[in-house]
Amino acid sequence: MVETSARLLRLLSLLQAHREWSGADLADRLGVTPRTVRRDVDRLRELGYPVEASPGTGGGYRLGAGAELPPLLLDDEEAVAVAVGLRTAAGQGIEGIGETSVRALAKLEQVLPARLRRRVGALNAFTVPMLRAGGGPAVDPAVLTVLANACRDGERLRFAYRDHGGTSTRRTAEPYRLVCTERRWYLVAWDVDRADWRTFRADRIVPTPPHGPRFPPRTPPSGDLAAYVSRGISTHVYPQRAVIRLLVSAAEAARLVGPSDGVIEAVDATSCLLRTGAASLDVLVIHVVLLGLDFEVVEPPELTERVREVRDRLSRALPPPADPTGEEYGDAVRKM
Repeated sequence: MVETSARLLRLLSLLQAHREWSGADLADRLGVTPRTVRRDVDRLRELGYPVEASPGTGGGYRLGAGAELPPLLLDDEEAVAVAVGLRTAAGQGIEGIGETSVRALAKLEQVLPARLRRRVGALNAFTVPMLRAGGGPAVDPAVLTVLANACRDGERLRFAYRDHGGTSTRRTAEPYRLVCTERRWYLVAWDVDRADWRTFRADRIVPTPPHGPRFPPRTPPSGDLAAYVSRGISTHVYPQRAVIRLLVSAAEAARLVGPSDGVIEAVDATSCLLRTGAASLDVLVIHVVLLGLDFEVVEPPELTERVREVRDRLSRALPPPADPTGEEYGDAVRKM
């Protein structure tokens, strides 16, 4: 009975999230036979959900107007976790999410039992969010919904994309996953026209429906998509790239190097490699020096030479040290 109820909720969720499903697609998603899908649809109708069916080979199921989700059931830990998520959502770079989160949190508190309202109320009253200033352009939540749905349903996505210089192009892609950092959202997708994987900034995407058709899933470009996107936005987009050996552990370096600053690779317990990029060699030197860590340049050789030049320039900017055999040193000794 529990398994059947869970399957009904899953079926209802699928029907609400998609315009129309064929019986075969629903059976595949639920891991049951088409006959079981028909029985489950009948059960939903008995519960008052207007599930519409169109006959024929091109027919399918869809949820009619006026359908509502069943009451949300959360245990104590889940309810507090949702409240924490809503409270911190304002820092995720989604346009208007702060106000929306407040409204959702208010509705959640209305249905929570008194003991949980007290816990969530304390969380709200004694938490001050510290948001990054100038964190970058926000993403329209409707765009994120379109992207996520296309990833889930395996549908080709058509959109206009604005590059860094402001030029807009028409793109057709097979979306795979959304990757988010503390400041931005990215779409990892197979670019159909360029026949290669690409990473698109979500705030620069303008969907241009209709989307589709559906496509078979491809092998992703990396087993670690977060690292894949990090390499793309911190290294591959820049004309100057470098590999730096940092003389600290990877864990310590990771506290100073964010996803958009470079990719850290552990070497041993006391060192790691930083792969990064910049617009020029001078910017690379400044970037590495400001980390405040001892380092060695692995590549390119031109960066090593530029570090020497900067070292010599800084040395010339310093006053000469006092000569211990000179007159100034002798005068200082006599005064003692």
